[in-house]
Amino acid sequence: MPENSKVVVMPTLGMAILPILLTLIVLGIQIFYFGDFTPHIPLAIGIAVTGIVGLKLGHEWPNIQDGVFHVINVALPSVSILITVGMIIGLWIASGTVPTLIYYGLIILSPEWFLGAGMILCSIVSVSLGTSWGTTGTVGLALMGIGEGFGIPMYWTAGAVVSGAFFGDKISPLSDTTNLAPAVTGTNLFDHIRNMLPTTVPSMLVALAIYIIAGFTLIDTSQVSFERIEAITGALDDAFWISPIMLLPALLVIVLAVMKKPPIPSLFAGAVLGAIMAIMFQGAGLHDTFTYANSGYSVTTGVAEIDPLLNRGGIQSMMWVISLVLLALGLGGALEKVGCLQAIIAVIIQKVKSFRGIQTSAILTSVATNTVAGDPYLSIALPGRMYVPVYRGIRYSPLNLSRAIEEGGTLVSPLVPWNAGGAFVITALGLGVADGNFQNLLYIPLAFACWLSPCIGVFYAMTGLFSPKATEEEIQEWEATGEAVSEIQ
Repeated sequence: MPENSKVVVMPTLGMAILPILLTLIVLGIQIFYFGDFTPHIPLAIGIAVTGIVGLKLGHEWPNIQDGVFHVINVALPSVSILITVGMIIGLWIASGTVPTLIYYGLIILSPEWFLGAGMILCSIVSVSLGTSWGTTGTVGLALMGIGEGFGIPMYWTAGAVVSGAFFGDKISPLSDTTNLAPAVTGTNLFDHIRNMLPTTVPSMLVALAIYIIAGFTLIDTSQVSFERIEAITGALDDAFWISPIMLLPALLVIVLAVMKKPPIPSLFAGAVLGAIMAIMFQGAGLHDTFTYANSGYSVTTGVAEIDPLLNRGGIQSMMWVISLVLLALGLGGALEKVGCLQAIIAVIIQKVKSFRGIQTSAILTSVATNTVAGDPYLSIALPGRMYVPVYRGIRYSPLNLSRAIEEGGTLVSPLVPWNAGGAFVITALGLGVADGNFQNLLYIPLAFACWLSPCIGVFYAMTGLFSPKATEEEIQEWEATGEAVSEIQ
């Protein structure tokens, strides 16, 4: 054995929890004591603490660093989507696409039905595009403007947008997370999507009912000022050329998605068309479009309610989110490389033997990974890899696992403010949390569809409903490879 080689050991449960606990403590101090919503430094400290634990366990720093960069590399396509969405937001405002959506939305939609209709619209667009982030940053942003015009609190509108956008992402065959979950569990993509319907459909229907009830009862739409709506539509009409033609960039992206073209080129094509239309119809110059794509759009309409929603976008507006995503990914990669997450999951697996316990643990493990590591991809991939042998051993279909990690991974992501999904929602929808406007975090409990689905999944685990067992063919294959080792007791 070379002199500089070390024996690497797995961390004990206490040592595995230590960097996670310290990170959460520092994060809590930063957010709740200092009142500063910038999770970046606590996450960086978490990476450092995890590195120290790894060195203590015998890891070489280059190996820990490789773990950090490996996870970041896996998620770089999502960072590319963030960059492209930033360009789209700036250019679609400049082209008149977003203003046109707001304009016609204020004219056509009823305040009472707005939240329910907004959720449905976001879910349809998200299924078509396969990206919750792209939907949130485009259609979701327009809905925020419409809600502002109706006098509906931002957190209610944001809750409906998040419910629709992330649920559409969950069941879209074009979504990266929807493809990741069956890939790590060894299940078929379309079987996976069908197996998610028993939790998807009820949670969406319950959420829709709540939004409709809220529109008619909880939100005082009788106080909607038609003078205010007229002021907003008039200001939009003065600042932009409003026409259904302005919706062509959005239509192009949807058509490309339906044709199953890759999401990043499709979104970029929408950005390019937005730039062309800004030049042709809104009087922008070529250099102006470069500025809008990089730094965002800026306009003064004279209406205070609408200006903050139109003065945004650009690649630079996404740098706060991107830096947070990279740090969260780095922490998750370090925790995985050092073995902290595996050690915790291994303890859970040893103590839980029944299907109901395993299924519930899989959901909660994805939720916990989302909360600690701040990364939806790691919260799907890690539990998926760790739990697969357990499901095979107890002779239950891994479809149960793929559904569990989607519910705890994809859907919980936007509910954690320092998670990649939550940070994007806060930034793209202009919720102002970084400026101390914590009231808008109420969108988290109001995103009903996102947290109802894991709850329904736990209910199915406890009752055995919609929990398929392995087929005889699967069991024979597992036994032949030594993967089915025990029956449920």
